[in-house]
Amino acid sequence: MTIGKMGVGGGPAAGATRHGAPSAERRLFIAVPLPPEVQERVGALIDRVRARRDEAPDDRAGAAPRWIRPESLHLTLRFLGDTPDGRVADLRAALAAAAASSTPFDATLAGSGAFPGPSSPRAIWLGIGRGRDELVHLAGSVDAALARRGWPSDGRPFRAHLTIARSVDPVRASAALRALDPEARDLYASWRVESVVLFESLLGRGPARYTALFETRLGR
Repeated sequence: MTIGKMGVGGGPAAGATRHGAPSAERRLFIAVPLPPEVQERVGALIDRVRARRDEAPDDRAGAAPRWIRPESLHLTLRFLGDTPDGRVADLRAALAAAAASSTPFDATLAGSGAFPGPSSPRAIWLGIGRGRDELVHLAGSVDAALARRGWPSDGRPFRAHLTIARSVDPVRASAALRALDPEARDLYASWRVESVVLFESLLGRGPARYTALFETRLGR
């Protein structure tokens, strides 16, 4: 199933630069989409974390974490980066082949953490409970399908997670992570993983916006 121009935040049409001129490359990634109800539930969690005292402004600390907007949340399987327009058809074929080797499954969010670690977090995330092994399998299928069409293998072990914030300041990020931990323990969010999506990341003023270029259901 092909998705039309469903940019987040009313972004430009796929294949256009921020000035509207045609682009020879697109910044692409492959991900599992989240249903709106899970996005909303995680968005409410983010609001609670930001309201906690540990996340309050502090003149002695640096920049606060950049929290991802709920409508932009997704589970990344493979980041591709700048990709020539001519390779998009190959990506669609690879994505369809990878999806055909998997079947729909249930997933839940469980716990929290950060990369590279809690002492110096740069990416703050929610973990995956149920469905973690299936996501690892799906990511491996995507990597193998891409390799058959000329993309180099990622080479790194896949760790299923949902990134919810990024930071350049370890002091503020560590405080946010401490505030997140009890909220994440009490969070319950589950959904049925039924498809994978090829997304384009559109950069410009404000946060990145994501446009779905192609979606294919698992098991086809």
